Amino acid sequence: MAVKMRLQRHGSKKRPFYFIVVADGRSPRDGKFIQKLGTYNPLTVPATIQVDRQKALDWLQKGAQPTDTVRRILSFKGVLYLKHLLRGVSLGLFDEAGAMEKFTAWMAEHDSNVARRQSAHKKARTDKRNQPVVKKVDAKVEAAPAAEVPAEEAPASEETKTEE
Repeated sequence: MAVKMRLQRHGSKKRPFYFIVVADGRSPRDGKFIQKLGTYNPLTVPATIQVDRQKALDWLQKGAQPTDTVRRILSFKGVLYLKHLLRGVSLGLFDEAGAMEKFTAWMAEHDSNVARRQSAHKKARTDKRNQPVVKKVDAKVEAAPAAEVPAEEAPASEETKTEE
């Protein structure tokens, strides 16, 4: 039995909302599942993700295979990095306290980066809303006077040549 960590779609037409679940690989997308790990809402900016890290880590260590999208979500939330650090602990490269220090440092940096991106997005959105509306000039109206100017200059230059 292949166990997968995948998204289960909910929500109405063109308004997706997903549950992150652990399910048998043979079960249908929105069918029976073993355990719910969290939620994912792609419609908010930025996307809202809630994951139970401990449950997800337990299933990864048991051998559950995440789909590509769930792998990106788990990576964003730090679950895969925590799994990587715990693997280093099991190999004896460093102790568990050192792994947790590295993880908390990474989480602090990651949270500050996410907050910075959110504030930049909000600032850009408010700047865009506050810009004055500029009316575009019809391209045909602009092109017509530009085409007339060289036509007037060309005959004048020919007349000067004939007079000489």
